[in-house]
Amino acid sequence: MAMFELHGRTALITGAGQGMGTGVAEVLAAQGAHVLVNDLDGSRADAVVGQLRDNGHSAEAMIFDVTDLEAVRRAIAERPIDILVNNAGNGGAETMQPRKFVDTDPGEWEGPLAVNLGGVMNCTHTVLPGMVARGWGRVIGVVSGAGTQGVHIGVAAYSAGKAGAAGLLRSVALEVARKGVTVNSIALGLMSNTGGSDITAGLAKTIPTGRLGTPHDLGALCAYLASDEASWMTAQTIPLAGGSITS
Repeated sequence: MAMFELHGRTALITGAGQGMGTGVAEVLAAQGAHVLVNDLDGSRADAVVGQLRDNGHSAEAMIFDVTDLEAVRRAIAERPIDILVNNAGNGGAETMQPRKFVDTDPGEWEGPLAVNLGGVMNCTHTVLPGMVARGWGRVIGVVSGAGTQGVHIGVAAYSAGKAGAAGLLRSVALEVARKGVTVNSIALGLMSNTGGSDITAGLAKTIPTGRLGTPHDLGALCAYLASDEASWMTAQTIPLAGGSITS
């Protein structure tokens, strides 16, 4: 049997209609998982599902807002979710606008906190009882060096949400460590969906490996954390940043 194969597992990836989430969906599907592609936008989710199916993989769309607990519960209902990748983030339904913290209004914090922390709480809380009952489960949080280290680029609320998600998942991991369920986070560094080409070219020069991260870099680590082979890896926040310090 090949290592890190996921045949017979159902994986829910939130925010998988674009960017990093799509990359995770592609990798987990290639490893044999039945992938549930979540997104706020049904057309985006359907497009990803179509691509996966065209490549011979098993996938279906799940349209809901991770910040709406009742919507999460209705969508998942009694479905057995083996693997949850909490990828939905950034500003949620709203595009995040970088601004200095002192120049923001508390109302502007709600969106980033709701999706980056609240969404993780909602989805994890919904799938966890089934994982515990079945004695097997994998919960993965996609967080950020902005949360583990902090950055001065005007995204303080985003940083707070990501930091909160990492702390939440570490505590949940310890609660379920003897139940066959592992819970980890991945702290991303600079990724290929950051800014335009001129900006990304400049950023890449600051990374020890000389390049930005890709969706498939994230997907590969998710595939390991989702596998049977990762059963002794839990309660960790793992940097994925090309050698840059993110924690």
